[in-house]
Amino acid sequence: MPNIVPNIVIEISRDRSVSESPVEIVERKGLGHPDYICDASLEAASIALSKEYLKKTGRVLHYNLDKGLLVAGQADKGFGYGRIVEPMELIIGDRATYSFGKVKLPVEAIVKDAVRAWFKANLPLVDVKRHLKIRVALEPGSAALKGIFSEADAIMGANDTSAVVGSAPMTTTETAVYGMERLINSADFKARFPETGADVKVMGVRTADALDITVACPFFARLIKNEGEYFRKKAEALAAMRAFAKKLPFKRVSIGINTLDKRGQGAQGVYLTVIGTSAEDADSGQVGRGNRVSGVISLNRPSGAEAAAGKNPVSHVGKIYALLAHRMAHEARASISGIAEIDIWLVSKIGAPINRPHRIYVKIHPSEQGRSKVRQAAVKEQITRLIARRLSRIGAFTSELMSGVYPIC
Repeated sequence: MPNIVPNIVIEISRDRSVSESPVEIVERKGLGHPDYICDASLEAASIALSKEYLKKTGRVLHYNLDKGLLVAGQADKGFGYGRIVEPMELIIGDRATYSFGKVKLPVEAIVKDAVRAWFKANLPLVDVKRHLKIRVALEPGSAALKGIFSEADAIMGANDTSAVVGSAPMTTTETAVYGMERLINSADFKARFPETGADVKVMGVRTADALDITVACPFFARLIKNEGEYFRKKAEALAAMRAFAKKLPFKRVSIGINTLDKRGQGAQGVYLTVIGTSAEDADSGQVGRGNRVSGVISLNRPSGAEAAAGKNPVSHVGKIYALLAHRMAHEARASISGIAEIDIWLVSKIGAPINRPHRIYVKIHPSEQGRSKVRQAAVKEQITRLIARRLSRIGAFTSELMSGVYPIC
């Protein structure tokens, strides 16, 4: 086998896996959450910019759109009515290439158009002309970083020294939390409960085999006539969530929704919305504060500091390695017997080819049946071959990232 994975360490761990931990904490921020909006809309802009660079110059040029802030607006709302007084503002910053030789590239227009298209497709109640301002603060990058893109190499050099980690499989808690948000934001749920907005956040805490779930979900002010109707509609939505929870593999599941609500305080004591997101007047958002590439925020898992959303898909290892490590972990768990859980860390060194990580660390938690079967030498060979195969195809993988094949939040 070619020496393409020279710096790999594989550990067969005796530690508890996440599934075996006495307490597990998992969060998911849903479609309309301000942090999710930042991640998803800037990723859409990143994909659009990559495609335009490729179309106009034959290559993806230097850029990063991973610094984004959604500043909350102002709204006036109450039972039966609601209006936006001050629009949200999305500030998009970092670096981009505005020209290549004699070719001029309309970066600001590309980014704004992509963001508006994302809002129209995902949050149609947001009028992008009246409810959203977009400020693009992108400047040309440094000569050193732009130099990485000066040659049209099939394999780029890493534009950062960075570390990320991917884990597999999803635990039952992670799956439950993810599934609850997807349920509430599903077309079927919205057809049954049109009063519910998209800004759904789910927090799950598993203690032994019992799961406690806390849900935040706004209700459209114009569709709620009074306080009594609000609490009645909330109870109906909660009943649907409990029906979903009965199918989950836990001994007991408890669910609370909008636990800040207080009866007797009218519209001031409940969670109302005009356009479906708390960014209309309550909560700002930021790239990197949303879900990991796994789709959840799992506090028991090892985690890197990189935000994948908006990063360059051909050289920024904070995106490439995050998604690659995640997929490596899932492939290893599925294809190698005796593994209960697996974590894979990838570390880059700036300037080094992205298909040659500086360090790779693999931590395997054997299954109960596999503890006596998983042997260091055999597993190391299987894992090394899998990682080598993935790294040898990294050019195709970055092309897939460029096209938005893999979700990042």
